[in-house]
Amino acid sequence: MATDVHRPVTGTPHRGDTASQDTRGSADTTPAPPAAPPGTSDPTVVRVAGLTRAFDGRPVIDRLHLDVRAGEFVALLGRSGCGKSTLLRILAGLDRDIEGTALVPRRKAVAFQAPRLMPWKRVWRNVLLGLPGKPERGVAEHALEEVGLGHRAQAWPKTLSGGEAQRASLARALVREPDLLLLDEPFGALDALTRVKAQRLVDELWQRRGCAVLLVTHDVEEAVLLADRVLVMEDGVIAHEQRIDLPRPRDIADPRFAALRTGLLERLGVEAPPAPSTPPPKAA
Repeated sequence: MATDVHRPVTGTPHRGDTASQDTRGSADTTPAPPAAPPGTSDPTVVRVAGLTRAFDGRPVIDRLHLDVRAGEFVALLGRSGCGKSTLLRILAGLDRDIEGTALVPRRKAVAFQAPRLMPWKRVWRNVLLGLPGKPERGVAEHALEEVGLGHRAQAWPKTLSGGEAQRASLARALVREPDLLLLDEPFGALDALTRVKAQRLVDELWQRRGCAVLLVTHDVEEAVLLADRVLVMEDGVIAHEQRIDLPRPRDIADPRFAALRTGLLERLGVEAPPAPSTPPPKAA
């Protein structure tokens, strides 16, 4: 699996390096993550070491460390402004003004909260947007069928519902055959019923594809429903980790599910609603 190594973009990449992009700044002394021994596969697809990203001198991400294993579904929670989306943008290669190291698969894809479809292109052409070479329409149609949108391949984006547009965005990510799928609150703008359907779709696609997923969300219930591991970001670092060992498909009515949700809410500073009190029995 080819990888990218993101570092401050102030140096010159090594010539002839086709397996990774390794750009180093003069102030960057963080060693590159070790490669897997020849003939073996490294089960870690994301390895972040000493990552710092500052805006106007204020670190939003502060010497953060993170590993994600192949095929793992990880959800990232945190208050607004804690750096969740910034971390995702760095892993996507969209922000390289960093210190430290972020090693990610070269085959990666991103789906954002806004579908970001080009209104002047048919849905199937949006799915192929950015792919190298001249992929045929059938490639897009296969991905659209996988997300239940094959019948809308010829449609214009403006005719899609919110849920359909988000599925088209997922198809555009999946057509890249990613080893890492990055999801930045992809269900945030959907109504409650469409959101439930989209969550089930992502769960099914992940189990079918087997790629690693990093989901940024504000929804604790969504995190517990989908993830193998839930991380809580505070003050620019991963401050808490919760493994989710519940069987799939998960039942939100399961007392174990409720306990995990309550624990994460409390970790985020949100008090769980008190249990209803039982009124005293009336006197005879």
